[in-house]
Amino acid sequence: MIAVGVLSTALIFTSCKKGHQHLQLAEVDGQVISSADLDRAGGKELLHQREALYKLEQKKLDEYIGAMLLTKEARRRGVAVTTLLDQEVNSKIAPVRDGEVTAFYESNKERLRVEFEKIREQIRQYLHEQRVETQKTIYVDSLRANAKIVTYLKPPPVFRADISLNGAPSKGAEKAAVTIVKFEDFQCPYCKAVQPTFAELLKRYNGKVKIVHKDLPLDAIHPQARQAAEAARCAGEQGKFWEYHDKLYAYTPKASVDDLKSYAKDVNLDTKKFEQCFAGGRFKAAVQQNVSEGAELGLTGTPAFFINGREITGAQPIEAFAAIIDDELARSK
Repeated sequence: MIAVGVLSTALIFTSCKKGHQHLQLAEVDGQVISSADLDRAGGKELLHQREALYKLEQKKLDEYIGAMLLTKEARRRGVAVTTLLDQEVNSKIAPVRDGEVTAFYESNKERLRVEFEKIREQIRQYLHEQRVETQKTIYVDSLRANAKIVTYLKPPPVFRADISLNGAPSKGAEKAAVTIVKFEDFQCPYCKAVQPTFAELLKRYNGKVKIVHKDLPLDAIHPQARQAAEAARCAGEQGKFWEYHDKLYAYTPKASVDDLKSYAKDVNLDTKKFEQCFAGGRFKAAVQQNVSEGAELGLTGTPAFFINGREITGAQPIEAFAAIIDDELARSK
């Protein structure tokens, strides 16, 4: 079963690399269904399954390589693998002290829900086995460092959502290698919490990252978010979208009509033009288009982000963004 997974992953990866050629998977009355059709229909679910399979294959491959290296080293020394492990692993493990057993129990007793005396030796054995695995990993890594290893297992192709950037407010380098599209709700506390992350990313990846804003007001729980989104677009008409954007988040969830007018004054907008734009609903259609796009992407909450089309959801820590950005920058080279 794993071998089939390796083959299919490799074929899909290769076809995507060669000028957008795709595998033919089926025909219905002469009409071809390709791998590209399947990806469009079930992109997210297929992505998760392919990544899960790849991680399992990678884990099993690493285990197999480790076993081969242990066998090879044991033969070189003229001993059994068990003897080698006794010499290089088991003999180097310190006994588990009573205090360590007690500390583990105290940290986990709510989850364990068993009297200490009944489980003490099981905890000791568990901690001992952890040490064995850690020491074994260290030893196998030392063998790997001195071996010539080439792996051909390829990761699955990255699923990228196709998102239009036309008319969307943006900041950062126009031709940046990485574009982060953020779908947000101005009354969402998690959206507010992640804003400092973007400021830090723009600073850390100066000239390499662009931020693009999309609106996804959650009308059922944030009834004023949609009008806040429209107001921000009106501010953008005067070149001050981001100033207004920051003001909305600074005072969220306050987004009544009076609040919105007050924020316009705070960022030095031409208030007459702003109010004409807002009252006339000039950006109702643009905000609704964002909402419809979010629905097509399967988004049901905020915040949601797409880094060069790769989805990441929730108020994630900065390193979660950085990991994908670093990968994208490496791919661009």
